[in-house]
Amino acid sequence: MDTSNESSRSAQLVEKPVRREPKKISLNNNGSALDKAASRIKRLTPSPIREILKVIDKPGMISFAGGLPASDSFPDISIGEIDPAQLQYGATEGDLELRKYIAQDLRDRSMVVDVEQILILSGSQQGIDLVAKLFIEQGTRVAVESPSYLAALQVFSLFGAKYLSFTPESLSQLESESDIALTYAVPTFQNPTGHCYTDTQRQSLAAACDATGCVLFEDDPYRELCFDTCERQPVCSRIESTQWIYQSSFSKVLAPGLRLGYLVCSPELYPALVWLKQAADLHSNRLSQHIVLSQLKRSDAAARMKSINALYRHRRDTFEQSLQKHFADLATWQVPHGGLFFWLNLKTRQSIDTGELLSKALQHNVAFMPGEPFFPDASCNASCLRLNFSHATESQADKGLALLSQLIREML
Repeated sequence: MDTSNESSRSAQLVEKPVRREPKKISLNNNGSALDKAASRIKRLTPSPIREILKVIDKPGMISFAGGLPASDSFPDISIGEIDPAQLQYGATEGDLELRKYIAQDLRDRSMVVDVEQILILSGSQQGIDLVAKLFIEQGTRVAVESPSYLAALQVFSLFGAKYLSFTPESLSQLESESDIALTYAVPTFQNPTGHCYTDTQRQSLAAACDATGCVLFEDDPYRELCFDTCERQPVCSRIESTQWIYQSSFSKVLAPGLRLGYLVCSPELYPALVWLKQAADLHSNRLSQHIVLSQLKRSDAAARMKSINALYRHRRDTFEQSLQKHFADLATWQVPHGGLFFWLNLKTRQSIDTGELLSKALQHNVAFMPGEPFFPDASCNASCLRLNFSHATESQADKGLALLSQLIREML
């Protein structure tokens, strides 16, 4: 069964406040540790995902929390002979051969790009940080999906973003907004909903950005994890007049421990992003760049990716079967065509405190992501859950979902 809840949350473009009040940061013994800290530190909050992932190594823990790739999807990595040059400082932009490979791959996706537009990142999270530093200050209007990737909201809020929320169904309303500086979207297997924009929705997003002149920031880490036929052409390839930034990651297709991603953008934006990266970390790990390029150029790379997608397709399907068994009367969801997540909307008449549910679930060795942190609206009290289906085995997933559904029934 493929039930959909996408349009139930927001059909209108709504101006949103900066996110919820952050936890207070502890002072040191003399009580004045942060007296001279920048004012934005008052908006600094911990990552909910990272806090939950601290406990997933507990014996017996079943995790639906982070976007963890399956351990058996990782490649066999042998570093082999290393050119001593790989142990030296490198170019901020990244190693040239890797950038050439990425540029050609992007051209195959209908993007008109040159190697001089490619910037290697220390994971795509760094790209979010660099773009926020470039565009956002206190009061800057930023359009984001609702719900949206919570780690992006964490960074944007730190720099003082003032949110406008939209859904794939309300994109045309963005055209009436004249002072949006940045539009952030994950059009392909969106985090957290798993939704993949249709061709029409992609064209609408590109047209809205062109009409208003705002910069489109397209985050695309899940593109290769595709299980069904669907539209995946980058929205940035459809931009005609405004500036754009497109980024992706090797965390989902190779290994997150390598901490490597990349960014490509309009030529006008590239120098500033390079300089911001220079100020952050000089350059990304050169051994990781060497490993990634070696893996991408392997003769069996395409066969390996096909095998990973077969593994994840099977886990998605068996996960959905367990959802039907344990959650059919409790929630609605859309079966994702790719990516790593199911997004559940609980059917309860009264809202459930998903933070309290998480606390109870962790006591029973089950971890998941509450839905509330994914919404830009600080007042949202969403009875939603994001569940990762790639990490747990079939038997673990069924056991964990049974426990989770029982806890929800007890709360009701």
